[in-house]
Amino acid sequence: MTRLSEAQVERALKPLTGWRREADYITKEFRFRTFLAGIRFVDAVALVAEAQEHHPDMHVVWTTVTLKIQTHDEGGLTKWDFDLARAIERDLSSSKKKAGGSTR
Repeated sequence: MTRLSEAQVERALKPLTGWRREADYITKEFRFRTFLAGIRFVDAVALVAEAQEHHPDMHVVWTTVTLKIQTHDEGGLTKWDFDLARAIERDLSSSKKKAGGSTR
């Protein structure tokens, strides 16, 4: 997989609400009413990631889950990263609402 140019990264980020660029990652914070709601979200993200065969870095601090995505083999951002972010948004948008989650 080929790394994306700066312009390609910026274009790919625009439709992804709440996602931002952090160095060679795209990242987003998800906030939940309870710790367990955040953990259920992490579990759901894991299922999406397994289906995509691409796994984000996930950081849990109490009721906040931060996802960071990068194609590690390429050392930067590829189309694969944005495909995963879109799949997470598409597949988990209803579970975020049910769990009392919000994005930041």
